Amino acid sequence: MPVARAFRWSISAASLAASAALALGGCMQTAGPVAVMQPRADLDSMAYGQPYYAPQPVADGGGAIGALRNSFVSSPAPMPVGYAAPMAAPVRYDSSYHLDAGDRLRVVVYGQEGLTNSYAIDAGGSITMPLIGGVPARGRTPAGLAGEIAARLRNGYIREPSVAVEIEAYRPFFILGEVSAPGQYPYVPNMTVESAVAIAGGFSPRAKRDVVTVTHTEAGGAMRAVVPLGTPLSPGDTVFVGERWF
Repeated sequence: MPVARAFRWSISAASLAASAALALGGCMQTAGPVAVMQPRADLDSMAYGQPYYAPQPVADGGGAIGALRNSFVSSPAPMPVGYAAPMAAPVRYDSSYHLDAGDRLRVVVYGQEGLTNSYAIDAGGSITMPLIGGVPARGRTPAGLAGEIAARLRNGYIREPSVAVEIEAYRPFFILGEVSAPGQYPYVPNMTVESAVAIAGGFSPRAKRDVVTVTHTEAGGAMRAVVPLGTPLSPGDTVFVGERWF
């Protein structure tokens, strides 16, 4: 009958499917151990340089799949990458800076503890040291002053003196006019007019806030100029903040 024939055909199809599944399962079995792969380093490890241990190739059952797996496992580990914020080098102009009254210096005479000390440039523009007395410093650079001290020590005191001069503290600057606390303040390297106003407590309510008057004094004389707030200042400068009229 048709029903019996259909039933016999379904049993035969099921038997064939089971046989095929068993055959395929036997083909996919491997004789070697199961390979356990360590996970690759994550992004944090790659970015911050944590150690990465590459897994070694393992024995597989052979075939194209095993060769492809071992090629990925034996690939070289990624190079660690380090990230650092750029560092801005501080501005140093001690070598070309001209000394004046109010600067405080550190004079080092190597091997001579009695001469190594801190010295302030007096109102006359000189420093006073043991053995050699007063040494003119106004208008000299630190290197020029070191050479002058060495020359004087070499003249009957020390055969081959080695001298270094460093600026320990710069002479102060002055700020006047429409600020909260006008007066004299210690100079800080790389100062601008704006930072000087901030040190003096900020502008007063009546201050003219776009430009100021700066007086700069050197050996050749004084120079006065109207400048914006971003203008750099030098030790000994005088800043005057004017009053606005409206």
